[in-house]
Amino acid sequence: MNRKPRIVVLISGSGSNLQAIMDACASEQIEGSVVGVISNKADAYGLTRAGNAGIETKTLSHKAFSSREEFDAQLAEEVDAFDPDYIVLAGFMRILTDQFVQRYLGKMVNIHPSLLPKYKGLHTHQRAIDAGDSTHGASVHFVTPALDDGPVLVQGAVSIDADDDADSLQHKVHKIEHIIYPVAMQWLCSGKVKMANGRVYLNNELLPIEGKMYDVN
Repeated sequence: MNRKPRIVVLISGSGSNLQAIMDACASEQIEGSVVGVISNKADAYGLTRAGNAGIETKTLSHKAFSSREEFDAQLAEEVDAFDPDYIVLAGFMRILTDQFVQRYLGKMVNIHPSLLPKYKGLHTHQRAIDAGDSTHGASVHFVTPALDDGPVLVQGAVSIDADDDADSLQHKVHKIEHIIYPVAMQWLCSGKVKMANGRVYLNNELLPIEGKMYDVN
């Protein structure tokens, strides 16, 4: 019997996307299993979430290392110890070195709170409001060395209403994230999606640079 794809999740905070992925694995919406959770912060609530689900956790503080390269080298060892098929960044607040990213190219994904390629980086919700956009959302993308620049698998959109501020918009986007991240992970674990030549293919069909827009309604 073929084993289920093994997922390692890297976190720094509350782990709400981790919870969504763990729940989807438990309900078999995702044909895979979260086998390990690693945080660079010992007080990250996501570690409690993982522990409650019986998933092994590890803490690796970046403050214990003199360079980003040394931290990433040790992080890679911790990741590899779980023998993962996929690495998921879920609120992992560290910029990873090119060497680390290349090690897991095509196997590591991230979720970003904007409709990429719009608004790479921080403060995406306020930037969308300031630009007068009518829609905003989140994108799941493969991780490449350039920040928030990897090819997109899937996006989910929300409306920006007249009374929205950055906080209310963030709340809307979080709900979308918890839907589309499990979708993306199921595509990966079932073999429906892959990255080749810097682009994403779903069921062997080339996706646009924005990925597939998922109907979250």
